[in-house]
Amino acid sequence: MEDVIEMLRERNEPVPVPLELPDEDLLIEIEEAVFVSLPDDLRDYLMQVSDVVCGHLEPVTVSDPNSHTYLPEMAAVAWSLGMPRKYLPICEANGGFYCIRQDGAILFWDEKTSKEGWDNIWLWAKDVWLAD
Repeated sequence: MEDVIEMLRERNEPVPVPLELPDEDLLIEIEEAVFVSLPDDLRDYLMQVSDVVCGHLEPVTVSDPNSHTYLPEMAAVAWSLGMPRKYLPICEANGGFYCIRQDGAILFWDEKTSKEGWDNIWLWAKDVWLAD
């Protein structure tokens, strides 16, 4: 995990108005908004690197409710398209969503299929987000 966080921080692109990292209180508000507990890895990602911008993929954020990457909004869209509520989206891409299960595993879901992929968000970040 630490090596992936370091790589993400090294590749972080400067932006005019960077996002802030959330605190625990904000994560509780997000859980109440989506009616789902955030898996531990997702909590760690949100609190440590959800302000990182690198490549063309834009993973989920929680600090700005007006952002197109705002978790409650992205979840509402994904669920409205048929993604099971047992999943939370972490990134929209390729006509579907990378999403996280409660056990922390990451898969790709679209309206036609769901494919298993990574054991945790950090492996996904290394293989997909950083490979972008």
